[in-house]
Amino acid sequence: MTDTLPPSGCRAADPPRDCYFRKGCNPLAETGRSKLQNQRAVLNQQILKAVRMRAGAENLLRATTNNKTREQVLLELSYVNSDLQILKEELEGLNISVEVYQNTEQTFSIPLIPLGLKETKDVDFAVALKDFILEHYSEDGSGYEEEIADLMDLRQACRTPSRDESGVEMLMSYFLQLGFVENRFFSPSRNLGILFTWYDSFTGVPVCQKNLLLEKASLLFNIGALCTQIGTRCNRQTQEGLQKAIDAFQRAAGVLNYLKETFTHTPSYDMSPAMLSVLVKMMLAQAQECVFEQICLPGIRNEFFTLVKLAQEVAKVGEIYMLVNTAMNQAPVKENIPYSWSKLAQVKSDHFRALAHYFIATILSDHQLHQNDDEDQQEKAFSQLYDHMPEGLTPLTLLRDRGQRKQLGKAHLRRAIVYHEEALRFCGLCKKLRNIEILQEILSVAHKRSCLKYSQQEQEDDFLSLVQAPDILPKTDHKIEMIPPQFSKVKVKDFFERLGPLTVFSAKQRWTAPRSVSFHCESGSLGFTVKGGPPVHIYCLDPTCPAALAGLREGDCLVSIGGVDCKWLGVSEILEKFKSLRGQQDVEIQVISCQDSTASMHNKSATYSVGMQKTYSLICLAMEEDKIDTTKKVTPKLSFLSWGTKNRQKAASTLCLPAIVTGGSSAKKKPGSPFTLLSSEGSLY
Repeated sequence: MTDTLPPSGCRAADPPRDCYFRKGCNPLAETGRSKLQNQRAVLNQQILKAVRMRAGAENLLRATTNNKTREQVLLELSYVNSDLQILKEELEGLNISVEVYQNTEQTFSIPLIPLGLKETKDVDFAVALKDFILEHYSEDGSGYEEEIADLMDLRQACRTPSRDESGVEMLMSYFLQLGFVENRFFSPSRNLGILFTWYDSFTGVPVCQKNLLLEKASLLFNIGALCTQIGTRCNRQTQEGLQKAIDAFQRAAGVLNYLKETFTHTPSYDMSPAMLSVLVKMMLAQAQECVFEQICLPGIRNEFFTLVKLAQEVAKVGEIYMLVNTAMNQAPVKENIPYSWSKLAQVKSDHFRALAHYFIATILSDHQLHQNDDEDQQEKAFSQLYDHMPEGLTPLTLLRDRGQRKQLGKAHLRRAIVYHEEALRFCGLCKKLRNIEILQEILSVAHKRSCLKYSQQEQEDDFLSLVQAPDILPKTDHKIEMIPPQFSKVKVKDFFERLGPLTVFSAKQRWTAPRSVSFHCESGSLGFTVKGGPPVHIYCLDPTCPAALAGLREGDCLVSIGGVDCKWLGVSEILEKFKSLRGQQDVEIQVISCQDSTASMHNKSATYSVGMQKTYSLICLAMEEDKIDTTKKVTPKLSFLSWGTKNRQKAASTLCLPAIVTGGSSAKKKPGSPFTLLSSEGSLY
């Protein structure tokens, strides 16, 4: 997936004949993001190779009893694990390459963190969908080659979305199109055998599933990731640019939260509930940071109430980043989140808390209570600034006593300097952050400014000062909330609408092949009526009429009249067609009949995610399965993934024994979706 900006020489391909979707960017464009995404693809392949070697070595270690062989295998495992660690660090370096995604204008702002897009492999829908159309809908699958090509072109375009609103709209259109495809072709009683492969954004480990819901979940992640890249690209030196950045991060948080709540037990670390919760918090923190920058953009006036408001606003930003850093250091997120992200959250938390103390110190040292000032309002502002006042002080005392104000102001400056030094220290501990020059410069300038302010204060009797600056209560007038994905705003046309209305012609409902009924209308009467639709159904059929004698049955669905498709026609339009055929010798129609739900197909299925914890060899499991006594009662095991809204079923392992689905009516009981994965072509697929 080459996630590129359209360069000057790159032009999107001409739109398709119906102008339905836009093409992605040129995957060969030599842009910064393109090179970064290509490096990610190469690393993913190297990680895949190393993980396969480790899986083979682990299987050999479990199988052998020879001590010499075990020693050699253990030595090989140590080398492979070392290589994997190096590759993981290189992938982490790509994840912290934030400067590539920032606005190209010269800015003096702390970089924001974007998410990289998940990589995927090509998928061929053609054979599986054609076979399903022939078997399930009794139509020639080759007649739908253009629709299948449109679907595959749209998926290919989504691998290289442009970093703007049209790119987000294209990803959403494909996500909605997958909803139509799922209802049309993915039956709960049959596995189409289409294998979807997506790479973990943080670990590079591939996840392979014959399940369309993996495709939908990964696409949602990429929608959220693209929104973060749009947010980091915005020009933060203008009010309009900052507002766009705020909206982008709010939408990213909404999409990631929707992914967390809709798809549970995902087999990929980057889409686990714990990881998604951290990413949502990080996006909201970055939106809150942009709000503070938006307030400061016109300039900071050295005025009492303005500085009080700014101090509480920036304290809120520091508090949110502190919570983000705490969440990043909790298991199991800590093992997979980039180390530099955690350190950047800590740096930002200390930096913004230092700014809060600097603003309060400025109030206390530069402002005095004058006769024209509103004493009550200033006293109220001070009382709401702290959780508790320093011992022996009251808000009114601070306003009137110049000495007390200076002492408390210097205490705030000392805390500001401590926080600045902590931010610089944490920044120096991380190699990736040390290489971000603009970050180092911003932290150094803020630290020097606080030190200069402190040096301007009177120095005598400082060693006797026992006043400790209290914490500043965080408060914001601009609460940041998630914006859920607005799928209803994206208009999508069903590629396969020629199959008929989705409420009737879906994978869950089985119909007989169309059969022809030829009859003659006597005295202008059909002998039946139609209702419902589209498509319409035969109703009140006279058993003695010519149509009934020709094979028409009550409840049949009318799909063709005189060789003209009428699946999308209503009752009035159908009656008009019959009237137009009046006077002809014979009327030929085609109808289909509903079939009883057939027994579900017995499928062996397994979910395999390479390199994940508690993953075992499929060969070993197959050997254990053969050893099971067939006379014993075996409790059916559930598949690893339990997709769906609010599904709380707990998965015990990343790999399950084949699940057998018993037959029954689909209306009464929904069988579990089989996730068949392996073939004989390789150890992973």
